[in-house]
Amino acid sequence: MKLITEAVLGGARRYRACDELGLSLRTVQRWRHTDGDGRLLAQRTAPSNKLSEAERQAVLDAANQAGYASLTPHQIVPKLADEGIYLASESTFYRVLKAANQNVRRGRVKAPKRRVLTTHRAEGPNQVWCWDITWLPSTVKGRFFYWYMVKDIYSRKLVANEVHEVECAEHACELLEKGCLREQTAGRPLVLHSDNGHVMRGSLLRESMVALGVEPSFSRPRVSNDNAYAEALFRTAKYCPLWPDQPFDTLTEARLWVQKFIEWYNEDHRHSALKYVTPNERHEGKATALLQARAALYEDAREANPSRWSTRTRNWKLADAVYLNPERPDVKAAMA
Repeated sequence: MKLITEAVLGGARRYRACDELGLSLRTVQRWRHTDGDGRLLAQRTAPSNKLSEAERQAVLDAANQAGYASLTPHQIVPKLADEGIYLASESTFYRVLKAANQNVRRGRVKAPKRRVLTTHRAEGPNQVWCWDITWLPSTVKGRFFYWYMVKDIYSRKLVANEVHEVECAEHACELLEKGCLREQTAGRPLVLHSDNGHVMRGSLLRESMVALGVEPSFSRPRVSNDNAYAEALFRTAKYCPLWPDQPFDTLTEARLWVQKFIEWYNEDHRHSALKYVTPNERHEGKATALLQARAALYEDAREANPSRWSTRTRNWKLADAVYLNPERPDVKAAMA
């Protein structure tokens, strides 16, 4: 501080003097307005209200005694107060327990685990699928129809769909078998991603996946956006112009509407994530030629009227690979 003061009196800028000493200007300003040495590693005298070693041990003994070992400090302090005992505040209990390496979850409750994010890479169709079930409203209150949907994340194509009156694993197994048969996935690696619903986690579906050679993949608990492709599809369905104004009266009506939506989505819907080609065009390998034709058309238009173009033409190139939940740094770098 004395060196900085001398430099300022000599005509130097304060922030320049701080830089020479390896300090930030904000740190020096804070030190000037506080009493004593503000450095983190400074040796300071103990405060007058600090607990003695006997008092700290009394806090530890109280927190670990029978009947208190499973309680939090917010429960221990009032319970001791009812017995006419006051040792310290709740925050002091926490500090003493932390210093003794005892600031852990108390009782039988397990500490939360940080689960690894489920990430998969698809470089072509029928490599990574996602699936989910959503409700379709009916005219009877409390009654719903269940739309089972399987989607290819590479092409965004709906490869298998069914509507039923109940939600069960048998229907899910039949849907998966039909999808694998229709897309001829036998002998090829395929990942099926889903959330943690009881149907998705059931042993019946797991056995069916093993028989079909499909690798299961699940979202993290209580993380709904791990299955974002499926959720985005349901949002598109329920907010598109095809969505009916009234609930479905019968199961047949619901099935007919879903079939109509699938035809529109796969064959006519120009997907924004696919550079506005349809899922079927991407799935069948036609998207590359279409996008190259668009790029050539834009280049011709630019050459014909260069004054109307401030920069290069629009990028019509699709990524070679699609990732499920690309949150890891190495995956993000690969996508860049």
